[in-house]
Amino acid sequence: MGNIVLCVLLFGFVLPTLSDKHSLYYIYTALSKPITLPGIYEFTALGLLDDRKLDYFNSQNQTKVPMQDWMREKMQADYWDKGTQSRRSKQQWFKVNVDILTKRMNHSKSDLHVLQWRHGCEIKEDSGRIQFLKGIDEYSYDGQEFLSFDSSNSRWIAPVQAAEPTKRKWDDVSILNQYTKGYLEKECVDWLTKFMDYGKESLRKHTPPAVYAFAKKSVTDSNKLTLTCLATGFYPKDVTMNVRKYRTSLPEDLLTSSGVRPNDDDTYQLRKSVDILESEKADYDCYVRHSSLIDPVITKWDGKCNDCSGEKIQSAIIGGMVGVLLTLAVVGVIICILKCRNKNGSKAPHRYQPPNDGSKGPVLTDSDSGKGSSGSSPSGSAGGSPSGSAGGSPSGSAGGSPSGSAGGSPSGSAEIITSNSFCT
Repeated sequence: MGNIVLCVLLFGFVLPTLSDKHSLYYIYTALSKPITLPGIYEFTALGLLDDRKLDYFNSQNQTKVPMQDWMREKMQADYWDKGTQSRRSKQQWFKVNVDILTKRMNHSKSDLHVLQWRHGCEIKEDSGRIQFLKGIDEYSYDGQEFLSFDSSNSRWIAPVQAAEPTKRKWDDVSILNQYTKGYLEKECVDWLTKFMDYGKESLRKHTPPAVYAFAKKSVTDSNKLTLTCLATGFYPKDVTMNVRKYRTSLPEDLLTSSGVRPNDDDTYQLRKSVDILESEKADYDCYVRHSSLIDPVITKWDGKCNDCSGEKIQSAIIGGMVGVLLTLAVVGVIICILKCRNKNGSKAPHRYQPPNDGSKGPVLTDSDSGKGSSGSSPSGSAGGSPSGSAGGSPSGSAGGSPSGSAGGSPSGSAEIITSNSFCT
């Protein structure tokens, strides 16, 4: 889940307008036991469209709810009812498999363990044309990557030795790999573009960045200042920022970057810093380009140090950052606990059975469990899928398209399904 920031060196000339990138991701998180921290639940499921909350479910409220007004207006009641049932089923699946992984790793049940699954896709929209960029289907356990899907080669990647048995078993199920690839590259993109159309008024409203340049005492060298460029309040999140000296961009390896981070109002911020000599009198500025701008924003540093005389950073900057810092503090706690997206092994051989819900996708069950049946939920069999059916949508239907049948309209669920358990 790392971020790669592509920085282009600019020397005063203007590049073509940035194209828009869009993403749709679903993140499921399960804890091995409940904890008493506010806002953190034993199971959560979150949909994100361009990193904005799309829908949400937690183990306390037990209901999938829209997080955007346009989702509430556009999606029918049946969508939310099916989504609620799907996520309740997933909750049970995760509960079973967190326990399986804890035993597999020889971990103590008295400790907190976390299993997370993330899947989705990213596209680029340029002059009305849609280009698929990448699809992600990945799992981790206790903050360590466990399994991820390589859609280019239709196979699972095991970054740790403990995941090798799972990789081999899952790669043997070629039809599941074919479905996963198809979902990531086609169905997910269909849903993403559909949601973009539904929410175009809010999603495509571009907000320009406010850009600040300021300096404070370096914390590592008393003879230096840390010069910072801050861009905040912009949407969408793709942005180019350069710290310049005499209108020439400094090399990126000299800079410290925060990466693009969320504010608490669905906008974003980015900071880049460099240490300079306190006695230096060079002309520095911040050069920012964003899709909301016709011309780049250039903010010059005034040559002052904000805290050299005990003063604090400008109130305007503090005001803009308070909400961000609070948000990041909460996110930091959650990430610290929840950073995992994992998928582990399966002990018994599996067999496919056609689903009993009239859908097209396969169902994977434990052949020797004695509990599973076609379409059974994980609460009945560890070999079942989170929704109770495999190869299809978590709404309880399978097959492929957003409606649960090929070529249908999005009346079902936009999420992928996982069909294997972590039994060993």
